[in-house]
Amino acid sequence: MTAVSTPVPITSVPEATRRAKRRGAALGVLAWFIGIVFVLPVLWMLLTSFHSEADAATNPPSLAAPLTLDGYKDFFGVGGGASPWPALLNSVGTSLFSTCFVLVLALPAAFALSIRPVRKWTDVMFFFLSTKMLPVVAGLLPVFLFARDINFLDNVWLLVILYTSMNLPIAVWMMQSFLADIPVSIIEAAQMDGARLPTILWRVVAPIAGPGIAATSLICFIFSWNEMLFAQVLTGVVAQTAPAFLTTFVTSQGLFLAKVCAASMVISLPVLAAGFAAQDKLVQGLSLGAVK
Repeated sequence: MTAVSTPVPITSVPEATRRAKRRGAALGVLAWFIGIVFVLPVLWMLLTSFHSEADAATNPPSLAAPLTLDGYKDFFGVGGGASPWPALLNSVGTSLFSTCFVLVLALPAAFALSIRPVRKWTDVMFFFLSTKMLPVVAGLLPVFLFARDINFLDNVWLLVILYTSMNLPIAVWMMQSFLADIPVSIIEAAQMDGARLPTILWRVVAPIAGPGIAATSLICFIFSWNEMLFAQVLTGVVAQTAPAFLTTFVTSQGLFLAKVCAASMVISLPVLAAGFAAQDKLVQGLSLGAVK
């Protein structure tokens, strides 16, 4: 006797669609919640920067306190304080120069490790990344002694060299995954046309890996801009950067919260503007090596 199988109920298409919509709505709410959690401290810092020092120091904080520009006036030295422009220009110079040097050095290295891989290239990549595992403070004293002996303290180019060496490993690691997606046939075609290595890197590889290069340069710029430990210890007045200048507002006496928040907002603006302007390139670049 043949057994009759019981039909398995199939979920209707409208029900599956409703489940997918509910799941999407839940993920959307979760994404908004996470975004608000990350943005809320920035918004709070922005609001505090427009308060007076007395209102900024109240506990609990006063949301309805009158707004003022005194914090920004103190930061820009309107009342006779130190001007922040030399420190801001030093940060711009060190970040831009170090980022350019990183790209010039990282592009050929990543090209050699991806398009023309060497033996045990994974070990080479791990060696590059392992240099980032050393705590920065562990190398601070040797660098300070070396810079002191060669009379290189309080020099902008010392920071450029340090930032270049600090960002080079992560740049090589990122760009290797970007360049690995470039078809080798394109490079071989350029070689058959007589193009030499500099021409291939500049006219073939760089345009194709443009989003990845933009993402790498933006991350290196942010790391250089935000670095404070070396800038605080190795500089004084001439080569002082913006993060080091920010620490001068923190004193043992008096109120300084509103002034520090105003300074933090101004110092954060270049990074925020660069990230907003290059957000499409950043997302596209970071996703280049995600799908093989």
